[in-house]
Amino acid sequence: MATNNTSELQLVPETVLKRKHDMDEMKAKRAAQAITNPRGNRKVFSKSKKAIKVHKAETFLANARARRNHEIRYKRVLKKGMQKRASKKKVFQQKTVELDDEVDEEETTKTTTISYQANSIDAPVVFVVRVRDQVGCPLSVKRALSRLRLRNIYEGVFVRYNESAKKMLHLVEPWVVYGVPSTGMVEDLIKRRGHGKIDGKRVPLSDNTIIEQAIGDETGIICVEDLVHELCTVGDSFAKASAFLWPFRLAAPKSSFQKRKLNDKDGVGDYGDKGQEMDEYIKQMS
Repeated sequence: MATNNTSELQLVPETVLKRKHDMDEMKAKRAAQAITNPRGNRKVFSKSKKAIKVHKAETFLANARARRNHEIRYKRVLKKGMQKRASKKKVFQQKTVELDDEVDEEETTKTTTISYQANSIDAPVVFVVRVRDQVGCPLSVKRALSRLRLRNIYEGVFVRYNESAKKMLHLVEPWVVYGVPSTGMVEDLIKRRGHGKIDGKRVPLSDNTIIEQAIGDETGIICVEDLVHELCTVGDSFAKASAFLWPFRLAAPKSSFQKRKLNDKDGVGDYGDKGQEMDEYIKQMS
């Protein structure tokens, strides 16, 4: 019987035994370490204390200086306007666009020059995007941005471009980028990033029934196409349509990795009126 029991036993490979021994030894070390330091190798902070963040005195001075300078600018523009920069004439510029054509199975790059309007004069509606945070922002500018419903950075709204809106945009121009969006871009924004305000909640516009139930009875807008037409043509229900849309939350034009690590800072500090070039700017943030 003893010989039969030994023959039935299965032999365990030596590598498996070594691996099991190493795992047991590792578990014993971790258990001993957990007794001495309950949180492992991480720093131990008490619940009453928080991590200390050091702010340099130069940072406070720079922010205070920026707030003072922007407050002076706000009062000057409010009293005297934009002066020389407040042009009422259309400004046209030219840019070069590359076209890729395949001729004889070889890719050849061709360039064409197109003309576009560089400002938003005589435009019925503009799309406004906030491009700066509240660091160095005076209280008067914060209130003006709140009236435009631009409370957070990289938020965008549709604004009727009349004289009162033009003065408001001049007051907060260092904080915003605005221009004339095309009909296709308006439709793309609503379909991709559109949200409605229903009972104070942010609801995605995933179905036309949401639009119809919210503002269909008051405005006659029952689908996305009607909403796009109302915004582009600035109809009688433009105010209700724009108020129904939650401010669009866009992405940063460039990531912090590109700005800091790769030293890619093109476009930083870009603000003001873009005119018909606003589509290209929105594409970078959508």
